[in-house]
Amino acid sequence: MRGLTHRAVDEAAGLPSGSTSNLARTRAALLELALARLTELEMRALAPALSAGPGDLADLSDLPGRMAEAIHIQLSDRRRTLARYELALEATRRPELRRIYDQAGRRFRDPAVALLTALGSADPVRHARQLVAYGEGLMFDAIAGAGATPTLAELDDAMRDLLAGMLR
Repeated sequence: MRGLTHRAVDEAAGLPSGSTSNLARTRAALLELALARLTELEMRALAPALSAGPGDLADLSDLPGRMAEAIHIQLSDRRRTLARYELALEATRRPELRRIYDQAGRRFRDPAVALLTALGSADPVRHARQLVAYGEGLMFDAIAGAGATPTLAELDDAMRDLLAGMLR
C-alpha cells in the first residue's frame, strides 16, 4: 500500500504531476477512490456470472456454476484481487475506509441472501455469509496462500457440495 501515492497514480495514468491531488486531496481520499474503482471493476467483471436474479434460477443446478464462474473470474485477475486484499487489510486500520469497504461488501452479500432465500435456505443471512466466506477462502488460498488454483470444474464441485449442504 505504500506504493499507492498521488505521484505514483499520476505517473501510471500518464497525467501531469498533481492531477490526482486535485481529485483526492488526502491519502485517505485516494484510498477511498481506489476502493470505489476496484468495486466498480469487480461488479463489472462479475456481472455476467451473477446477473441472474432468483426468478431466473430454475433450480439449484444453476447457482453453483454461477458462483464457481464468479470465483474463477476473480482468480483470473490476480492483480485486482490482491489489490482488494490490500485494501481490506488497510480498512482494518482506517475506520473511514472500513465503512466504505463494508458498504461495497454488501453489494455482493445482499444478492447472495436474496438468492438463498429464493432457493429455500432455512437461514439465508447466515448461509450467505458462509457462502461468501467460503468463496473468499478459496480465492485467498489460491492467490495468497499455499494452495493451487482450482479449475472451474473443481470450483463448481466445491460450490455444489457447499450449497447442497445449506439447502437440504
